[in-house]
Amino acid sequence: MKPTPLLDTIRLPADVRGLETAQLPQLADELRAFLLDSVGRTGGHFASNLGAVELTVALHYVYNTPEDHLVWDVGHQSYPHKILTGRKERMHTMRQRGGLAGFPKRCESEYDDFGVGHSSTSIGAALGMAVADKLAGRASRSVAVIGDGAMTAGQAFEALNNAGDMDIDLLVILNDNEMSISPNVGALPKYLAGQVVRDVKGLVKSFKEKSEKILDMLPGALDVAQRVENKLKDVVHDAVPTASLFDNFGFTYSGPIDGHDVLKLVSVLQDMRRRKGPQLLHIVTKKGQGYKLAENDPVGFHAVGKFNPEEGPAPAAAPAKPTYTQIFGQWLIDQAAADDQLVAITPAMREGSGLVAFEQQFPARYFDVGIAEQHAVTFAAGLACCGVKPVVAIYSTFLQRGYDQLIHDVALQNLPVLFAIDRAGIVGADGPTHAGAYDLSYLRCIPNLVVAAPSDEAECRKLLSTCYALNQPAAVRYPRGAGTGVDAGNNLETVPVGRGVLRRQGKGTAILAFGSMVQPALQAAEQLDASVADMRFVKPLDEDLVRELAAGHDYLVCVEENTAQGGAGSAVLEALARMGMMKPVLLLGIADVVTEHGDPAALLADLGLNAAAIEQQIRSWQAA
Repeated sequence: MKPTPLLDTIRLPADVRGLETAQLPQLADELRAFLLDSVGRTGGHFASNLGAVELTVALHYVYNTPEDHLVWDVGHQSYPHKILTGRKERMHTMRQRGGLAGFPKRCESEYDDFGVGHSSTSIGAALGMAVADKLAGRASRSVAVIGDGAMTAGQAFEALNNAGDMDIDLLVILNDNEMSISPNVGALPKYLAGQVVRDVKGLVKSFKEKSEKILDMLPGALDVAQRVENKLKDVVHDAVPTASLFDNFGFTYSGPIDGHDVLKLVSVLQDMRRRKGPQLLHIVTKKGQGYKLAENDPVGFHAVGKFNPEEGPAPAAAPAKPTYTQIFGQWLIDQAAADDQLVAITPAMREGSGLVAFEQQFPARYFDVGIAEQHAVTFAAGLACCGVKPVVAIYSTFLQRGYDQLIHDVALQNLPVLFAIDRAGIVGADGPTHAGAYDLSYLRCIPNLVVAAPSDEAECRKLLSTCYALNQPAAVRYPRGAGTGVDAGNNLETVPVGRGVLRRQGKGTAILAFGSMVQPALQAAEQLDASVADMRFVKPLDEDLVRELAAGHDYLVCVEENTAQGGAGSAVLEALARMGMMKPVLLLGIADVVTEHGDPAALLADLGLNAAAIEQQIRSWQAA
């Protein structure tokens, strides 16, 4: 690792503020070198952090954190912030069980003003802090750092609309790197790119001032130069509006400036901290800055596993088993080939949701709507109104943001939209903001909606095909990571809706397992000689199978990788109550706690949802 003598003297931001301004470029260089080594050892979000180094240094140099509030949007770019705020020696624990979180977390540090993981919350949160300080008579300042990808979401504009009409001191820093995870889409990124043309005005003025004396000595040259200047001004006028979008929102717009010039950033921020009212500073950065491999491939280096920075990541080994995301991606292509009415929608998660190949093969039927989950759902509803068959590929945790639209725009109108819900259940290192712990509970109460949970790769394809064929809303939820090793096949076979399958016949105890819990339930059942049903559907529930199992067994156990409150097990209890059947029932699911980050297998063991824990809990329950 490159020596970092200056960084080694920094324990807290007060130490940064004790440096001479001229030392800040060295600090930024050393911080980037430490970050390269640190992420190489642990893995994690990478390119976004490299791009935020100079900004982080400048912010902590100018602002009196933690009295001043620094709110990061999404927070995947906060590693340099963590290093400068007393957590440098713990960076080797990043995203590991019991270690540092991959995002800002209020209980982790007083310098983490707001916990995040989802996008577009920074402006609203910082505005709230600014108002609270004003009400209390405090002189603290609030800063929101938001990327151009996160700025595409409606919540960001709701906060801008609110803040711009208030007498409040707030700085919004728009960190423009032309990326979210993938390259940005939509009109706003094109507008921001046009704003950079403003710099041409300054260039024209500077050129004119510096060259007039020389041109005066050349016959006719000044006239030619004047025509060139006028032409440039015409180009700039056509490309840039007379007032920026943000000025019209009530913010004083400044920029764009180079976000990798730490001295320039410090100078500008010192001026911004003195200003009154809502301010927006537009900075331009490069995702992956300072590491050529990441600069050239910011998508591939958005998040990385462990690697040697000197050599770069080794080529990824082909997985022994395909992931559920890959199973979905291939099914989508196959279904699209069979039905030209299918379209795919993603809210800026092309890679994560397995849509890269689909976009390549069916570009006209692929829609990335940006980080706009609510719009994604309503857009799908509009398509469905006109006979198109939309498939919305979305993470469980992100669908929470489109819940109102799911109910009002899709379900109440009974429109045939299929939701392919990835990352259901425990997700590992990304932690609670990304865990899909609640979808079975929040989906099964919605009318007209079919909810399915596949237990393996083949079941995933079958349930996707089944739910796609329905003339009503449907959701298929599947976990992150590799499947069980079952051959998924390549057909578009369907199964009866609301019918489960008995996977193992035992005696005494029947385990009603949903989705990813079928496999550990089968393993536990071998030791207990229990029956196991793969319930397949949470809604409609196979009540005939529930009745049969209740009649033929002394104990019933429901297992799901979802919160136990109001989930699939609760649906079983409701069915038994309707039937008037009284049976001892054990509900196993995610406990009523905030799940932490760490290795998924270890987390599932802690939650009592691996085979050994399921067996032990059943034995203890029956013995009590």
